[in-house]
Amino acid sequence: MENIIRLAVQKSGRLSEKSLAVIEECGIKYSRNKVKLKAPSYNFPLELLFLRDDDIPKYVAAGVADVGIVGENVLAEEEAEVRVMEKMGFSKCRLSIGIPQAVGYTSIQQLNGKKIATSYPNLLGNFLSQNGVEAEIHEISGSVEIAPGIGLADAVCDIVSSGSTLLANGLKEVETIFRSEAVLIANPSLNAEKESILDQLLFRVRAVKKAESFKYVLMNVPNDSIEQIMNLMPGMRSPTVTPLALEGWSSMHSVLKEDDFWESIDKLKSAGAEGILVIPIEKMIV
Repeated sequence: MENIIRLAVQKSGRLSEKSLAVIEECGIKYSRNKVKLKAPSYNFPLELLFLRDDDIPKYVAAGVADVGIVGENVLAEEEAEVRVMEKMGFSKCRLSIGIPQAVGYTSIQQLNGKKIATSYPNLLGNFLSQNGVEAEIHEISGSVEIAPGIGLADAVCDIVSSGSTLLANGLKEVETIFRSEAVLIANPSLNAEKESILDQLLFRVRAVKKAESFKYVLMNVPNDSIEQIMNLMPGMRSPTVTPLALEGWSSMHSVLKEDDFWESIDKLKSAGAEGILVIPIEKMIV
């Protein structure tokens, strides 16, 4: 099946859900049998492979999968020879060191001679080495946060999103050693046909990503304020301006970054804009 690419995604969890949501927003349809670990698309030359997250970099590097979506933290830990094609913008987190809340903390040097439990021995080892710290790294998988409470370690190094899991286990975050988000990776030696399919996939992914931070804005504006409002929201190239039935008024349509819109809303209203509508954009091709 040389005329398709195989895309590896995490078989379960939040990263899996978000990865599949992007694939579906790209218009790629597939039928998944929960028992099977692969699902072919029936409208795009792609087959999904559902794997453990820490297997994805190795499978892509070996060519079992052609591309994959995985967290940067997993990719850096596995040190696989792959190409990072696109940052996906979701599943953002950090790899941090946590210690018991009752323990005071002034610097990383306090970890000299301590035991640290982690699922990321390579990333932690590199960080400690760079900071001249000699500590015993205790590699475990799952439930890392309980290690200090059961006397297994003095500290932990684990993925943190909100920090609530650390707090729930009586720990506090003291050092961030790595920041991560989901990335789309590819095998470094794809043939020309697969590279072409990957380019098509990237085109769709980027169109979906671009749309997420932009909104389609419609408003009624007095004709004598059109130029002023155009300067506030110029759009991708130029806004669309259409006369209304009411003399002296027009409808203006534009595309604007959502953050910029909220910063400009008072200025738009002060310039006379009325009936402002903000509409999500599904895809955006520039």
